[in-house]
Amino acid sequence: MPTIYISLGSNINKEQNTHAGIRALKQAFGELVLSSVYESEAVGFTGDAFYNMVIACQVNVPVHQANQILRDIEDANGRDRSGPKFSSRTLDLDLLLYDDLVLDENGLKLPRDEILKNAFVLWPLAEIAPDLNHPETGTSYAQLWSSFDKRKESLKAIEFTF
Repeated sequence: MPTIYISLGSNINKEQNTHAGIRALKQAFGELVLSSVYESEAVGFTGDAFYNMVIACQVNVPVHQANQILRDIEDANGRDRSGPKFSSRTLDLDLLLYDDLVLDENGLKLPRDEILKNAFVLWPLAEIAPDLNHPETGTSYAQLWSSFDKRKESLKAIEFTF
């Protein structure tokens, strides 16, 4: 079965929505591997800080169906898609990786660009998959995180009860 990695973020009722997202993902996919939860400033707009984490699980569905399940979970948790791209969110679930698939079709790009651009994605990914290699660069996530410019974003691990 393919392994997927999902970025979870929330900055509206973030503790409640992070818990709701984890519960929904567990219901949809079964056993989950959870990173720590990190708090980061909003990127691309002025807004409340986000909780972010990365979740890994195995799936028995094709890539586009997995991505649709994530969108359905967002919608069920009050995701408002009517605003600007960079805005506050109840729940944001992004498919980062589907095994080592490289894909750019129907609005889905894998691996997701944010892996290499945002600490709030790369740090938790490196935490749960340090030895996994990025499908395009061939570099491990631990190495990518080690060389990442950590001055770009304010990010801190927080205490979070799962």
